[in-house]
Amino acid sequence: MSQEEKKLQDSPLKVSETYGADDAQDVQSSSSGEKYNPQGHTKRSLESRHINLIAIGGSIGTGLFITIGTNGLVRAGPLGLLLSYSFWTGVILMLTVSVGEMVCYLPVDSPFLSMAGRVVDPAFECAASVNFWLMQSLYIPFEITAVNGMIHFWRDDYSPAITLCIQIAIYAAINIFAVKIYGETEFWLSLGKLILCIGLLFFTLITMCGGNPQHDAFGFRNWKAAGGPIAEHIGTGAIGRLQGFLAGLFSACFTVVSSEYLSMTAGEAKNPRKNMATAFRTVLYRLVIFFIGGALSVSILIAYNDPTYVALTSHSSNAASSPYVVAMQNMGINVLPHIVNAVVLSSAFSAGNSYTYCSSRTLYALAVKGFVPKFFSKCTKSGVPLYCIAVSVLFSLLSLLQLSDSSAKVLDYMVSLCTGSQLLNYFFMGITYLHFYRACKVQGIDRTQFTYTSWFQPYTAIVATFFLLLLVGILGYTCFLPNSWSVDTFLYSYVMIFISLAVYILWKVIKRTKYIRPEDADLQTGLADIEEHEYRYYAELEAEGKIETRWSKILGWLL
Repeated sequence: MSQEEKKLQDSPLKVSETYGADDAQDVQSSSSGEKYNPQGHTKRSLESRHINLIAIGGSIGTGLFITIGTNGLVRAGPLGLLLSYSFWTGVILMLTVSVGEMVCYLPVDSPFLSMAGRVVDPAFECAASVNFWLMQSLYIPFEITAVNGMIHFWRDDYSPAITLCIQIAIYAAINIFAVKIYGETEFWLSLGKLILCIGLLFFTLITMCGGNPQHDAFGFRNWKAAGGPIAEHIGTGAIGRLQGFLAGLFSACFTVVSSEYLSMTAGEAKNPRKNMATAFRTVLYRLVIFFIGGALSVSILIAYNDPTYVALTSHSSNAASSPYVVAMQNMGINVLPHIVNAVVLSSAFSAGNSYTYCSSRTLYALAVKGFVPKFFSKCTKSGVPLYCIAVSVLFSLLSLLQLSDSSAKVLDYMVSLCTGSQLLNYFFMGITYLHFYRACKVQGIDRTQFTYTSWFQPYTAIVATFFLLLLVGILGYTCFLPNSWSVDTFLYSYVMIFISLAVYILWKVIKRTKYIRPEDADLQTGLADIEEHEYRYYAELEAEGKIETRWSKILGWLL
């Protein structure tokens, strides 16, 4: 075990709090009821149901309810949206099964980040970790801006500074003084997002068949809107439709998430090699239902050129409305739009709170591992990293950009930054798996004996990594078109690449790290502890006379 890993393991905060996300961390910190042991090490206390709900809750974000329409449907058209989301879901599925194999082999804390330092290069781990922290931090102002935009659904006769500052103050107060009280709430909000997502799918099916106040069985009528089914974006003709598809693809890059949130539970999962494998095996139907199903539903419910919705998505608009809400209003449904908007708003608010929490813990972990200055590892007596929280609050101040620009425009900026960071994160994950695969092959480790083995490797990971690299490169292609140069577009699309390169080079030069050869990769540290845990786990089950029933297996697969 490296000196940095030992420091992180012995740190006063839970290790898995370091790289957590949206709902994953809150379930870990509260619903699992875990305790610290005397040495400050994490305790494996997450049941299979917790892991599966984390996988679901972490998959459903604000993007699935808002930006899928604002940045996707309006620019890509119905068919363009469905094709782009289907394609990108396939790419993310290939990445997910690849990472799943790596995580299930060695289910330790922050596995895809720590594995990068084992099989690639410590400097690569540093760059990937800093990028992951920035991604978590940039989601804070995105969620704050989205919440303010959704409040404008009811009224907009106030200064945005009021709601923005109130949210920032609440986030700071909760994370400093009441970090333990919202864990259980977040757990149930994850379940609420799941229910909302499934409910909207059924709503689409019922209303398109005539179950609406107008008794209009509209079916796929919105697919026949003028200019569709693939919209022209920027250009015209075939080039315009290609650009429309690319716009839908960039929307999918932001909305469709991989397994990073699920992977972060590995270090605190009970019987991890079995339970994590089960969770990764069920990811296929979740990806299809949530993202492809969501894209199909949105394209059915509302026309891509709907005047009301187009006005709400323009850069001059201060509202961030869900396409589902506008579709309900178009059908003459009165109460349900308010309920859906309130649920989506509460989800976005809680997500911003969670990202504040996770961002601070990620920065703390970076300090413990020596990637950032040590003073960020200082905590209060109750274990609160004040300096890290202060930095997270500073990131939330980016939402105040809305005071000089419209909500919709600022939301676009935040989406571009988050998308660029997220794509880089996935690219780093793909590179890490390919090195892991090569190390296993060179060291003679039989992958067929893993509890979870992904398909057609290494070609699955190679294809996914190729498309991820391609999307990283073309994310801001519009600023290179004739007479279209935009400093804002260039910076928001590519600044994360420059930051990651700078971090990598800086760490490489300062620490003089070396590229790790496959025969020298550390694939053993931590395995003995996992095997000891599994031995004790099954011994306890046998002593208590517990057995896994067919019903529990079915329920575990569904959840």
